[in-house]
Amino acid sequence: MLQSFPRRRLIALLLVLGAALHCPLLLRAQSRVVIPSNAVVDENALNDVLAQGAHLEEGRRWGEALSHYERAAREFPQDSQVQARLRSARTHFDVSRRYADPSFINSLHTLNEQKAYDLLGEVLEKVHYGYVETPDWSELLQHGAERLEIALNDPVFRRTNLAGASPQNIDAFGRKIRSLVMSQPVSSRRQSQDAARRIAMVGRQELGLSPTATLMEFTAGATGALDPYSSFLTPNQLEDLFSQIEGAFVGLGVEIRADAGSLLISHVIPGSPAAESGLREGDRITKVNNQVVHDVTDKAAEMLKGPENTTVDVTVLSTNGQQRVARVLRKRIEVPSVEKAGLIDETYGIAYLRLPSFQKNTSRDVDAALWSLHRQGMRSLIIDLRGNPGGLLKASVDLADKFISQGLLVSTRGRAAREDIDYRAHELGTWRVPLVVLIDRDSASASEIFAGAIRDHARGSVVGERSYGKGSVQGIFQLGVGETGIRLTTAKFFSPKGHAISRRGVFPDVTVRKVGKPAPGGLLSEEDEVLQAGMEVARGAISRR
Repeated sequence: MLQSFPRRRLIALLLVLGAALHCPLLLRAQSRVVIPSNAVVDENALNDVLAQGAHLEEGRRWGEALSHYERAAREFPQDSQVQARLRSARTHFDVSRRYADPSFINSLHTLNEQKAYDLLGEVLEKVHYGYVETPDWSELLQHGAERLEIALNDPVFRRTNLAGASPQNIDAFGRKIRSLVMSQPVSSRRQSQDAARRIAMVGRQELGLSPTATLMEFTAGATGALDPYSSFLTPNQLEDLFSQIEGAFVGLGVEIRADAGSLLISHVIPGSPAAESGLREGDRITKVNNQVVHDVTDKAAEMLKGPENTTVDVTVLSTNGQQRVARVLRKRIEVPSVEKAGLIDETYGIAYLRLPSFQKNTSRDVDAALWSLHRQGMRSLIIDLRGNPGGLLKASVDLADKFISQGLLVSTRGRAAREDIDYRAHELGTWRVPLVVLIDRDSASASEIFAGAIRDHARGSVVGERSYGKGSVQGIFQLGVGETGIRLTTAKFFSPKGHAISRRGVFPDVTVRKVGKPAPGGLLSEEDEVLQAGMEVARGAISRR
């Protein structure tokens, strides 16, 4: 899965990711459309949101809390309480997920203090030279300290690193961390790195806390504090990300997210072991190998993973209320770039294809689908990007280039001059068919690049809801220590007419707010009002030709 990527050199892959890149096994935070900042705040609704979030936090259901606060942040974008709780939930979830990751635990055991210090230094160097904005080193140190404070209160962190320390001493050190940070003002990355090391020394003296564990928290905190899309990557997380880019991985073939004390299946890859075992979108996984998910929500993704040709037992609550146990075989899965391609209106020659994400083989697979649809009589094309969270920048540019003959497709701008790139169309190989693009509030990043280019060039009609509004580019860098990596925001992108996508999204030409579900296994559903609206637009375009 990583063989095609060098393991001991810098890897800089440009990705434009949504809240989370499409991941068939990892928990995914649910996103919602951005609400205008001048919207009237409903105080009762806000209080209800905060109360619901507090309930999830009390139960340490951090995956659900993260999803909850992400939704709330879009409904109440100006509320400082919501933003603070979102940051806290994201940090708690990150700590829980890392300590459920065997590859991270192995790093704690194999990296000595000097290597952990060097790892922090390498990450800060990447931030110094590559991050889209000038970093505030004092602020990053403070965020690292906050991350360590939160980790000290995590039961798994305590069991792993502080088995011999008393709760009173742990709490006392937690209170001391902020004063230690305030007493060490910093203005450079080296000062920040050295300050973290001094705090690590105090932790060892007062608690017997491994300096490696402390420095790793500062490393994760420094990257995670930059923005919602930058993060430290454990070896397993790095490998999973590369597997998604390659479009192949070993697993079950489901995308899941924490919801109401269970794992809600939000997508099943066609032809995957999960699909063959009868798992369906909307089903809930309540147990994994007879262990109740409610008790291990943040570990569930790791529990579902395993070597190829091994099995896992999942207890599933179906949408009809029936519960059953499915034994699913883990297999190597080739993730399709194109789903459900075919003609949906033979009279008008309206073709349809769905793109679940933008990955390495997207351009090749779309080419194959387009020629197949052409042979079937395609006269107009609907491209469905609903729920597509993004992926490779190049894949989205290549797709736009298939339909736009000339001009700017997207531009990126960063702090470093090398990040300032204008991507332009090439007339050769351009398809001329009338085009309709379907988007929704979960269409993000690479999806927004494509939809924005189509809209700005008036190359087709965009139908659905305003998109997510995530307009930044990430580079994936493999680090020289411990086979770890970071995902770092290096630039922001702009539509051909110069519109910033971040916090704004792409506005549809035809707005359809009520969204129906496509029929399982089929191309067309009369209940799918967005698709029906897209078909009407396509028929009109054909009639006018």
